[in-house]
Amino acid sequence: MRPVKATALAVSAAVAAGAASVAAGRVVSDTALKAPPGRPLPTEPRLTVHATAPGRLTLTRHLAALRPGTYGVTGADVHAVVGPVLPDAPHDADTVVRRLERVSYGTLGAGTAVRLTPNLHVGDPTTALGLAHTDVRFPGELGALPGWFVPGARRTWVIAVHGLGAGREHALNVLGFLHRRRFPVLVPAYRGDEGAPRSPDGLNHLGTTEWRDVDAAMRYALGRGADRVVLLGWSTGAAMALRAATRSGLADRVSGLVLDSPVLDWRTTLRSLASARRAPGALLPLAVRAALGRLGDGGQPPDDDLRLPAVPTLIVHGPGDTVAPWALSRRLAARAPALATFHEVHDAPHGAMWNADPAAYEETLRRFLTPLM
Repeated sequence: MRPVKATALAVSAAVAAGAASVAAGRVVSDTALKAPPGRPLPTEPRLTVHATAPGRLTLTRHLAALRPGTYGVTGADVHAVVGPVLPDAPHDADTVVRRLERVSYGTLGAGTAVRLTPNLHVGDPTTALGLAHTDVRFPGELGALPGWFVPGARRTWVIAVHGLGAGREHALNVLGFLHRRRFPVLVPAYRGDEGAPRSPDGLNHLGTTEWRDVDAAMRYALGRGADRVVLLGWSTGAAMALRAATRSGLADRVSGLVLDSPVLDWRTTLRSLASARRAPGALLPLAVRAALGRLGDGGQPPDDDLRLPAVPTLIVHGPGDTVAPWALSRRLAARAPALATFHEVHDAPHGAMWNADPAAYEETLRRFLTPLM
């Protein structure tokens, strides 16, 4: 009986260890699938404010603090906007001085912990940009969804969908540009956002279920006078736009796609988010496996089966993105050279392709949108 008992004990231990591993993987996967909307991603490093002066903000020296372009700066009860690095401003070897454009609210004092964010604006289209807008609600799969609508003269609407680590305010970066070109713009919230219904399991599904809320936004636009829609998405919002353009019953009314930093490889994104939240390295494979299982049948990475729909598509991405690697975006564009335009942006983190060079981004967007007007 002794060998039998030993075997039983070994099997029990293995089962217990396996169950503990699965439980640990599930807990760690929460760090990726329960990221709160509207907060900077954990992949963004925490910086310290060393000093402020009129038009200047001194930050901890870090590769992130040296990025070119214009960014929001956010911390506890504070938001500001910084422009480019001022190389001639006095500073020591451990700090970087950037141009301080404005403080939206709060106080930036020495010692304040902050992160850079793509979001430059706080509020809604009216309070942030002075653009007349309407707060709308439209029916979605899980209940009523809120949105901002900024009217325009054209019959092609742009539906702008935010992604990870952002809220609807992210769309304000390009809303003025779109308004000047007379596009009506709908900026929808989707499940899990403030004011919107939660997913039944409380998880972010990286676009695999949320795309149905983009479909609902399309139905709203087409029922309110739009002839066609352009879907513009960032991060998981880009993944939602891509799915909606291929799976929606209204896909034939999509005249164009703009995919900024699209999340196309779930494994890499999940691993990056879990790692940034300091999940132990040994648990990362379990966390990714658990997260993919929780995403359901739509959560498997598309790999070589990924294709673009037969509509003009602009993909904007760059090698500085550690959350959604750009290699898959390049491969996606290369598979449809007659339809896809790929715009490469250097020195920009996930979701911040506009921030690195707003003028170049908007010129690329103008050239793409002009034939679709």
